[in-house]
This record gives sequence, C-alpha cells and structure tokens, in this order.
Amino acid sequence: MKRTVGLLLAVVVVLAGPAPAQAGARDRQVGGWASLNGGVTGGLGAPPESVTVVRDRAGLIAALKNNGNPTGPKIVQVAGTIEGNQAADGRLLGEQDYAPGYDLQQYMSCWVDGKVWSDSAYPYCKTMRQLRQSGSNAQKAQIQIEVPGNTTLVGLGRHARLNGVYLSIRASSNIIVRNLTLEAPVDHFTSWDGESAWNARFDALSVVTGFNLWIDRCTFTDGRYPDSSAPIGLGGKHVQHHDGLLDIEDGSDFVTVSRSVFENHDKSLLIGSGDSRAERDRGHLRITFHHNLFRNSLQRSPRVRFGQVHVYNNVYEGTPQYFLGLGIESKIYSEYNVFRYRGSPDLIVENYKGNTFRDHGSWHNGRRVDLNVIAEREYLAASAAAIAAGDTGEWTTAGFRTEVGWAPSSVYAYRPLRSAAAVTALVRREAGAGR
Repeated sequence: MKRTVGLLLAVVVVLAGPAPAQAGARDRQVGGWASLNGGVTGGLGAPPESVTVVRDRAGLIAALKNNGNPTGPKIVQVAGTIEGNQAADGRLLGEQDYAPGYDLQQYMSCWVDGKVWSDSAYPYCKTMRQLRQSGSNAQKAQIQIEVPGNTTLVGLGRHARLNGVYLSIRASSNIIVRNLTLEAPVDHFTSWDGESAWNARFDALSVVTGFNLWIDRCTFTDGRYPDSSAPIGLGGKHVQHHDGLLDIEDGSDFVTVSRSVFENHDKSLLIGSGDSRAERDRGHLRITFHHNLFRNSLQRSPRVRFGQVHVYNNVYEGTPQYFLGLGIESKIYSEYNVFRYRGSPDLIVENYKGNTFRDHGSWHNGRRVDLNVIAEREYLAASAAAIAAGDTGEWTTAGFRTEVGWAPSSVYAYRPLRSAAAVTALVRREAGAGR
C-alpha cells in the first residue's frame, strides 16, 4: 500500500510540476511572473480520487467539477481528442443544430451597402438577426468549459487535443495547462461590424481575472479550419470565424506562457481589456512569454495594454502584419527574440497608443536589429496622425521612452540564451504539445 501511494504521488509531481521554491529539471520549473505571488503548483497534492483521465467533453467537465469540490486540488489528464461540439449522444453539433434556418448569405444581404443593418431590407432580416444571436449563445453554452482554481490540466502522450473547446479561466488562480493542442473554435455566428471587420466570439483559451497561471508546451492553432479557407464576405474579406488563440484580460496577473506554439492564426494574443479599462488593468497584467514559437501569426504576438510584459527568447516566423503591439500604457521588455521572415524589420513593432518599449539583443534574419529605433519611429508616426485627427490623449505628447519603469532581473531570476542559433534550436526542440 505504501508503495502504491508513493508511486501515485510521484505521478502527481511529474504532471503538476514542483512548487516554485523547489529545485527541478528546467522543463518542470515554472519561471517568470507566474513564479511570484505564491507561485503555481496546480493540482499538486490532489488525492487519488481527484486524479482523472478524461476522453470526452462530458468527462472533462465532470473531472473539473471534482466531485463537488471544484476548487480543490485536481489533476485532469486528457487522453486523445475531446470535441467541444460533441453532444451527449456523441454527435458533433454544427450551425443548423444551434440555429435551425440561419443562413450567412441572408445575414450579409441585410447590411445595406455593407454598412447599415436593416431589419426590413428583406422579409427574413429580423429573423436572421435573432437567429444569429440565439445561435451564438447556444454554441457558447455548449463549447465553453471553465477551469477552476488549483488545477493541472495536462495532455497524456503526444496527441492530446481540445478541438473547438472555448477553454475559460475566470476569477480563478493556481492553474497549469500543459501538453495540449488547442484547436480554436469555429464561430458559426460571426458578426460584421458595418465598417471593415468580421468579429468572432470564442477564443481557444480566455483568461479573465486569472492569477498565477502557467501555460506550458501547448500548441494553439486554427488547425483544420483556417480563416483563409472561409468564403469571401462583406468588405471583400474572408468571413473570419476565429477570435483569439489566447486572450488575457480584466486584471489578470502573474502569468507565464512558455515553450508553446502559436500558429496559422490572425489575432493571436491580446493582453488587456480595452483602452478605457485602466481601472481594471493598470498595475496588473504581469506576464512572461519565453521560448515560444510564433509561426504564421499575423498579428498580436502579443498586443499589450497596460501590462508589464516580458518577451524573451521567442522565435517568430512568417511575414506578419506586425508582431509586437504597443498599446496604451504598455510596458513591454523584450530580449533576445529571433525574427525570421522576408520583409522589413519595421513589421516587428506596431503602435497602438504606446509610448514606452525596451528591447535588447534581438535579431532579424540573423542580424542584430534595433527595435527601439523602430518602436520610436512607429510612435512618432502614430502620435502625429492622432494629433492631426484631433486626439488629445496624453500619450500623443508624452514622447517615446525606452525606460519602461521595470526590469525583469529585478523581480525574478532567469537566464536568457544570447545566441540566435541557440534560441532557435531550443524552441524548435521543445516548443509545442507532444514534446
């Protein structure tokens, strides 16, 4: 009996990772911002009845409820593929299951000149509007799965997947998500904004007021359903069925995202709730991204508002709209990142009302690149355009600074690799699910 318990505890430690204060192998040790404020242990210490292997949606939901004690320590191990759209009878639900009679072409036809919605443009327009909303709510109720605190959610082996699951962390803390491929949900009821954009509703993983989270060795992707394969719709654009891969908002704090892959997606990582949400986000959103691979991530890798975000030893491949988005009051500290793509290094940084940024040691196509100069140039262009348009925001006249008000080395220990070849080799070897 003692031997059995000992073996079980050993399995728990391997899956959950040791407490931050413990020494351990590099791939088992959480670092970065998540190591502070008490660190992350996930389901460490879970009793035997709270260590569960799950193979379908119903099993995943039941395991996270943890026998009526959802916030107790638990380790949930995903075996194989779990489908978010799987009904109780095993069927995979689609658009017509959620909203019988909904038709995207009819929905688009009710936008007069593609700009103004009209319930009376055609007899079916009011119905399409109502069906789009009710269908969206029904799909959300089906695919959203909340992860409560004190959880390790880990994939078993090389092929553990969550397909079409809207994984959600809300007002919870001490969570590890590890070794999973998360294929972003397809929003069957995406909406047009009347101007220039399609807006989908569901992320692969959404964090709202989450604390002390470690996301490690995961793969985030559009997978089988890239937006590039969607039909052309209003605005001459592909009907975009995906929102973010990973969004972190509403005062979330002490988060580390490590050795993960973000691939084949448009708007990958959004940090912060909105320009007007300073009361929620200012002083929070302390996040570390390290040793991740961004492959064909078109933008937001990440885009940051308000947060103190450390971005180091990541590899970026595939020509973007931009990679690093400097939003209002953002304080990004970038180090030794590798950017590999054909095109100008100016595409690395984009300005969204941010006036502070610091980079050291990064490379573009094997050569050192001064991202601080690029960031300042982007700021000056953005502020001039804003002033010309009548924007009187403080950011427009604050001036650009490379002093972001904090340094990672002053808050936690880390050792960045200082060779582009070494960074690339480690990320290629270790990033992503199944590694």
